[in-house]
Amino acid sequence: MNDTTTTTFGIQTVLHPVSDLATAKAMYTALLGVPPQTDGPYYVGFDVAGQQIGLVPGGGPQKIGSPVAYWHVPDLAVKLAEVTDAGATISEPAHDVGGGRLVATVTDPDGNVLGLIQDR
Repeated sequence: MNDTTTTTFGIQTVLHPVSDLATAKAMYTALLGVPPQTDGPYYVGFDVAGQQIGLVPGGGPQKIGSPVAYWHVPDLAVKLAEVTDAGATISEPAHDVGGGRLVATVTDPDGNVLGLIQDR
């Protein structure tokens, strides 16, 4: 990539499964030094200098069991095709989570879960 190319590709979001949302929220608030930007019973999210840190009680509907880093990509369908052609398997198909944001997860050949996000 040259210096004139602009991209949104990169890890900007990390979701952490938590067993006790209130305790995790207090600990992450102390760690990050900012209050949550989003504070609900199913998700607590922090924005720290453009980095999104999310707390998901019980791993959420996707049942994540460990932190998942989400790569922000310009075209989710293209990136899913590229990584599955290279050996990844889709573990959570692409879907809209609101506001036109599309997310999906894949599993690499070693069993690591990687997230992909495309913003509107």
